[in-house]
Amino acid sequence: MPDTMQRLQAWYASMCDGDWEHGYGVRIETLDNPGWSVRVDVRETGLDIDEFVAVSITRSDEDWIVCEIKAGVYEGHGGAGNLIEIVEVFLRWAKT
Repeated sequence: MPDTMQRLQAWYASMCDGDWEHGYGVRIETLDNPGWSVRVDVRETGLDIDEFVAVSITRSDEDWIVCEIKAGVYEGHGGAGNLIEIVEVFLRWAKT
């Protein structure tokens, strides 16, 4: 079974149609608190953004995630150890 990042790569590749990737994409960055920011453009992907249910989980000051859709973009943020969890939230939704 592919791991999380392989699945994200496969999703991205499936969106690339010679046009979409020129205006949209996936961005993974670090935060200074420390943590992660994941942004995935979901416009023109066929995903129904109204079906996404925002996620907010705080286990501790270092272990947290907040995931939502804003202006056609999946935005996930979380602690330094939560990158895979943020991407998994996106992939579970994108699969449905």
